[in-house]
Amino acid sequence: MGNNKSNAKRGSTLKHAFLVALGTFFFAIIITANSQALISNVKSMTISFVLLLFIILVGIVFDIVGIAATAAQEAPFHARASRRLLGAKKSIWMVRNADKVASICNDVVGDICGTVSGAVGASIVFSLAKYFDQSYFWIVGTTMTGLVAAITVGGKAAGKSAAIYKADKIILWAGYLLEWVGQVFRKKQCTAKKNRKGK
Repeated sequence: MGNNKSNAKRGSTLKHAFLVALGTFFFAIIITANSQALISNVKSMTISFVLLLFIILVGIVFDIVGIAATAAQEAPFHARASRRLLGAKKSIWMVRNADKVASICNDVVGDICGTVSGAVGASIVFSLAKYFDQSYFWIVGTTMTGLVAAITVGGKAAGKSAAIYKADKIILWAGYLLEWVGQVFRKKQCTAKKNRKGK
């Protein structure tokens, strides 16, 4: 009996890991291709750097949410759920599924943002190549790699303390955002159905 449960759990874990890896593969390709296409069409270096910083920031924010999900306590959200406050139910769901939330936020989104930021950084370096002599090209490339790594690691290090000590508040905001997006999406679906019926 125990072996059957253990095998079922192991099979479920392997299936989840496979689906996460497969989803990450396709998302990384799509996002990287679109980001590089956008960078190649953008003439302003300022906009390119802003896009790069935005991608890094997304990775940092999701890393914070993933850590907060594992550190948050479920109890504080029950009182809010009993009063049917927006975000409470999603917050409870996130805490109960902390392993999956952390996997998606830290591994999937975090790694994709890391990969994409590296690719976008490389695209910026190639765009800057025309302004530098070939002998200085490796310096520009190395500096860009170090800059992306420093901002990413530094941002995540700073966010870890907030994720641990303010976990409940962070998860509440994340739950609120998820529920709000869900409501907006459902309203749009209802409107679309009404319009179809009206036709």
